[in-house]
Amino acid sequence: MNNTLLIQEKLAQATDILNELNVDVWLTFVRETTLSPDPALELIADVDVTWKSAFLVTRTGQHVAILGHFDAENVRTLKAYAEVVDYHQGIRQPLREVLARLNPNTIAINYSEGDVAADGLSLGMYRSLLAILDGTPYADRLISAEKIIAAVRGRKSAAEIERVRTAVLITEQLFNEVELFAKPGMTQHEIADFVRGRIDEMGLGYAWPKPFNPIVTCGPDSAGGHAAPGDVVLQKGHTLHMDLGIKQHDYCSDIQRMWYVLADGETEAPPEVQRAFDVVLGAIQAGEKALTPGIPGWQVDAVARKHIVDNGYPEYMHAFGHLLGRVAHDGATVLGPQWERYAGICELPVEVGNIFTLELHVVIPERGMMSLEEDVVVTESGVEYLSVPQTALRYISS
Repeated sequence: MNNTLLIQEKLAQATDILNELNVDVWLTFVRETTLSPDPALELIADVDVTWKSAFLVTRTGQHVAILGHFDAENVRTLKAYAEVVDYHQGIRQPLREVLARLNPNTIAINYSEGDVAADGLSLGMYRSLLAILDGTPYADRLISAEKIIAAVRGRKSAAEIERVRTAVLITEQLFNEVELFAKPGMTQHEIADFVRGRIDEMGLGYAWPKPFNPIVTCGPDSAGGHAAPGDVVLQKGHTLHMDLGIKQHDYCSDIQRMWYVLADGETEAPPEVQRAFDVVLGAIQAGEKALTPGIPGWQVDAVARKHIVDNGYPEYMHAFGHLLGRVAHDGATVLGPQWERYAGICELPVEVGNIFTLELHVVIPERGMMSLEEDVVVTESGVEYLSVPQTALRYISS
């Protein structure tokens, strides 16, 4: 499916969601999108515009785009908007005329305190919109589009799922290549540069910025989290962890894999390393079983978090999972605890078609990090793995 067909598919989905939520119009109001993009625009148009532009998705399916004359043809070629209105001097008059004709009781606009993917409307553009609507009844009919965007972005279509699946398969191939390449004595930089070289050779993109992708953690002396690869050397008796995400055809993967570097005379990992792997795997499997349609995200996290703590490890200080799609962190629902930083998004319910990462870690003193991450899609009955889950510790020998 090309991008034009995908946009038409997402617009049809948005129409259904507007009816489901009883909202008349969803308005995405943008300008100079190469400098100030709205994350929602890529779902419903995926074009760049220069002048102020309004994309109105209606519950009747009669969608309207109003934009500068020189941008209009790119939207017409999408064949997704029943009406494309172009202007020369300003958007005020055509936007007011279209709204007067549609006469919506509710107009959803792109702001949100909790979901960054639904917060694309800048303060300046919001004030400009209020000025345009001054003297009309529509300024008092504005509501947040966060629920609409969460559903449109989060409920992946079959075509979107296949794009993510393809990115995941390529990522797993790269992990296999890493296993053949990585040797004791190599630095994080060297291992990461090998992966980047392969990504560039294959003409792929990065699920997050290249300087920080992949994340490579060697042993106990590496910085954790989202740190860029450094000069820490991979040593025997330590763990090797990699967090890698690629982008192909606008959709991403985000997977973590674990290895143990065998010390001289070893044929398997020592007990404390194997136990850490088993506990992390068990927590992911416990969370997976809880991941069902309708459950709030925080309750899924609570199951995985309890497994870690019950087995004697400190709780991980991040969410158990996030949505995955056009970017690695795809907005809306988070499988995270009821902390301030996840307020408003950890309470959202899991939905069929959501693609989540499942990820957590523990630390093994003097050995390094133990962390896994899988990509799964939510089905009517549970989940389907898009990745082949890592169920056994992988090894690197000298």
